[in-house]
Amino acid sequence: MSIEKDTYNTITKPSEETLFKDRGSKFFGYAFPVTSEEQIKEHIEQLKKQHYNARHWCYAWQLGKFYENYRANDDGEPSNSAGMPIYGQLQSFDVTNVLVVVVRYFGGTKLGVGGLIQAYKTSAKLALEASKIIEKTIDEDFILQFEYPEMNTVMRIVKDENLNITNQKMELDCEFIISVRKKEAERIFQLFENTYKVSIKRNEDE
Repeated sequence: MSIEKDTYNTITKPSEETLFKDRGSKFFGYAFPVTSEEQIKEHIEQLKKQHYNARHWCYAWQLGKFYENYRANDDGEPSNSAGMPIYGQLQSFDVTNVLVVVVRYFGGTKLGVGGLIQAYKTSAKLALEASKIIEKTIDEDFILQFEYPEMNTVMRIVKDENLNITNQKMELDCEFIISVRKKEAERIFQLFENTYKVSIKRNEDE
């Protein structure tokens, strides 16, 4: 029986700038935490301003808790000599919601496709090694609705199951948004579903 994956690896802050040199060419490596293509665009534009004399700004990114979206860009280097080696390192480090950019200053000597693949791979590897990689759980959000007298019952389950309340409204009619690790989600859903005077539904705004 296959166990559904409910964790993913990512980084929480940008890496230090790294530098790799080969025959006069300089390769500056950067890794950024990202959650949207908009953020990716902003980081690349920022690096283009910072390194306006550079020749290439090659990158790869992976997005989604299930690693479902990715792209690799050679930015003018020979096909698959830059973006894919960078993307290969994202796979190798098993990270998502991460952008890696390698900025190249040409040093006058052509490196050949093999040399470029090696240089971009090494530079991406250095950037990811300079990042703090953490494991996060894939969670589902549920909305609990109940009247105030049921508060003790709800709080007891929350405490017993060590659940995370991400939002709460405590009035006569109470509402909690709880975050539950994916592999526990169905069990917790049933638990509240079977609790008298408590309604539970999936949060569709996630």
